[in-house]
Amino acid sequence: MPTPRVKIPAQAAKGEVFEVKTTIDHDMESGQRKDSAGKPIPRKIINKFVCTYNGKEVFKSDWAAAISANPYLSFFLTATESGSIELKWHDDDGQVYSASHAITVA
Repeated sequence: MPTPRVKIPAQAAKGEVFEVKTTIDHDMESGQRKDSAGKPIPRKIINKFVCTYNGKEVFKSDWAAAISANPYLSFFLTATESGSIELKWHDDDGQVYSASHAITVA
């Protein structure tokens, strides 16, 4: 099962811009390769990433077959209030991998 890793600060000052860094262990099989018997390996990629901050969507990206294995992503958010930051990776087969982190805003 793919394992997400996330780096988010535990605390930030109100109005401070902070970086969210993520990576997930995933093969990102494009569907273009063949196995040793010559049969196509089915496509299995993460096709969408969504980040919410206290339930409000703050970042979203759609991914395609060109994304590398074990994709890394970083982006910036503004600290507005204490709460939860939830990250979700959506796979072709319908699975959703998630990670959640609390942040305290002072």
